Amino acid sequence: MAVAVKRQRIVIGTRGSQLALAQSEMVAAALRSQYPAFEVVLKIISTQGDRSPDQPLPEIGNKGVFTADIEEALRTSEIDCAVHSLKDLPTELPAEFVIAAIPERASPFDALISRDKRTLDQLPRGARIGTGSLRRSAQLLAIRSDLVIVPLRGNVPTRIAKLYAPDSPYDAIVLAAAGLERLKLIDQITQMFEPQQMLPAPGQGAIAVECRADDMAIRDLLAVIDHAPTRNEVEAERGFLFTLDAGCSLPVAALGRIQSGILVFTGRVCSEDGKRVIEVSGDSPIGASTAWKFGATMAEKALKLGAQALL
Repeated sequence: MAVAVKRQRIVIGTRGSQLALAQSEMVAAALRSQYPAFEVVLKIISTQGDRSPDQPLPEIGNKGVFTADIEEALRTSEIDCAVHSLKDLPTELPAEFVIAAIPERASPFDALISRDKRTLDQLPRGARIGTGSLRRSAQLLAIRSDLVIVPLRGNVPTRIAKLYAPDSPYDAIVLAAAGLERLKLIDQITQMFEPQQMLPAPGQGAIAVECRADDMAIRDLLAVIDHAPTRNEVEAERGFLFTLDAGCSLPVAALGRIQSGILVFTGRVCSEDGKRVIEVSGDSPIGASTAWKFGATMAEKALKLGAQALL
């Protein structure tokens, strides 16, 4: 697809973690492949979440902790677009921004890494599991109420290093499989969670490329790396999250999958202790304008079942 624009340089804003850089470089490579005459460069921007690496996310805030600083650079035209892990992006964007592209998604699922290569059901009673996610901890406790959840933050290599440290407080940790795949660390995985065990965060495994809504040249450039099936899946998941009015740090999980033109969806809301779980599921013929609405419909179903009391 040829796009007639005057600019010959695209500046991509990104966090500085190894995973953020790997994801941004994937986007940059895709753009270089499409537009070989363009210079595509990365600009690292520190975010609030990066500046507080040991503080639990719910204490920092559940909206924009990894995105607001990057959006400010976008607002001032310091960068042309920004690459985010989609699960970190709030469901309500400022009107001046749009998600111009969502490339094809990697695995949306979660993975267990244990010190002695035991799966979750093989870990001893009272095993200590590291995670900073209320969604993960609630679903872990729903499976095994004897587990002890220990806070864990930091980038992916840091979390793995904390697990294997001689004085480690962890028997195992839970991370997104997509991040391990993108950092070529899949050999670390002890167990992949099935969706009936642990549903992912809305948007997990997907990358969002955000830009200014009025920058039509960049929007046109980015459109060629958008993957429609992935967009429909994650739009349904984000519609579910938005309608529940739950941020990314609350115990809400969702998974949409396109199968033969049908969107198959499961959403889950848990109490923090894992003792109460509300699950909804359904399927719908899907189009670009209906995915979000379908996710919202599933959320309304969950609310009628009592989900609000769990949030």
